[in-house]
Amino acid sequence: MPALNRVQLIGNLGKDPETRFTPTGKKVTTFSLAVNNRWKDADGTLKEYTDWVNIEAWGRLGEICHQYLHKGSLVYIEGRLRTERYEEKGETKYYTKVVALGMQMLDRKPEEEPVVTIEEERGEYEAES
Repeated sequence: MPALNRVQLIGNLGKDPETRFTPTGKKVTTFSLAVNNRWKDADGTLKEYTDWVNIEAWGRLGEICHQYLHKGSLVYIEGRLRTERYEEKGETKYYTKVVALGMQMLDRKPEEEPVVTIEEERGEYEAES
C-alpha cells in the first residue's frame, strides 16, 4: 500500500539551533519553528495562532542549519513526521517532530542562500533510521 509522509513549513526559529552528537558519533541539530496562522473571525477581527514545531536535522543539513540559522530566522523546511515515545513516571508519552530533509533560508538575498535539496540529505538520514 502506498504511503506519503511529507511536511512543508515556513516559519521563524524560536531559538538558536543546538547541535549534539549521538552515542555513535552522528551529528544532529535541533530547533523549534513558530508557524503562524492568521484568519478573520465572523466579526472581521484579525486572529492569530502560533503552532510550535520541533525540527531535527542530521548530518550536513544540520551543520548548515547550525551555521546559518539563528533565533528569528525565516525558513522553509521540508521533511517528514516522526513520532517518538518515552516513559515518564511509569506513563508512556508521545511527541511528534519533523525530521528535516531540506531547508531554504527566506530572509536573505537569493544569491546568499545555501539550498540543501532532499536528494542530498536522503541517504544520510536513512542511514540513521
